[in-house]
Amino acid sequence: MSGTLKKLWQRIRSLLSSGEFLCDTCKYDWGNVCRRRERPNATQCPDYKRR
Repeated sequence: MSGTLKKLWQRIRSLLSSGEFLCDTCKYDWGNVCRRRERPNATQCPDYKRR
């Protein structure tokens, strides 16, 4: 998926979300794998991958 399309998809997904945090369902949410400062309350993340 191209970078622009991926960003658009993430934006659409964030608009449709019910206010839940992405970190709760991200495959990188364990140990010190994710070092983003938004963690654990990210609502947008370029590295997000669903478990």
